[in-house]
Amino acid sequence: MFTTLLFYLLAVVLVVAAFRVITASSPVTAVLHLILAFFTASMIWMLQQAEFLALMLILVYVGAVMVMFLFVVMMLDMRDYDNTITQKLKPYVPLGIVIGLIMVLEMAVVLSRSWFETPKASEFPADYDNTLELGILMYQQYPFAVQVGGVVLLVGMVSAIALTLRKREDARYTRSGEQVRVRAQDRVRLVDIPSQSEKTTPSENTKGDA
Repeated sequence: MFTTLLFYLLAVVLVVAAFRVITASSPVTAVLHLILAFFTASMIWMLQQAEFLALMLILVYVGAVMVMFLFVVMMLDMRDYDNTITQKLKPYVPLGIVIGLIMVLEMAVVLSRSWFETPKASEFPADYDNTLELGILMYQQYPFAVQVGGVVLLVGMVSAIALTLRKREDARYTRSGEQVRVRAQDRVRLVDIPSQSEKTTPSENTKGDA
């Protein structure tokens, strides 16, 4: 009973966090809610006895990827692009809603079938190690699929860098070639300045005589 209540509680938190990811006006707020969604999903996986996947979700996504996203979002100047992005996305809103509804219906059909036709859970021995079995499946039976997934992630990372890369007039770049070729006589100029001496004003002379 406690496990069931905890599952529904985590599911509600996950749905609310995911909804805030797509409705938050601030990108930093959206990223923070996405971190909460990942963490809650890992707790649900922990309830399903998928400890390895739960820990990997926390270590890889919450601990590394999402923190990197948060720093990138905080460093990017999004104020100049809010209006432009909104104007560009408005024509695609109806199509996005239709695609989202189709995805929701597909998931509802799959989950309804799994809910009503759930087979009996398999019983595993006490010394069963799901992490070992997952490693055997990933690196012995399906290594090509794992490599394809890595290539897809790499392409996504390069695409994100290409999309956010833009030219800025106020940015300063370090050119290592010019720094290596620099010479002291091109950067330092010696100037002969005659020595200066303090001159007394007539008022100071008058005060001294007094």
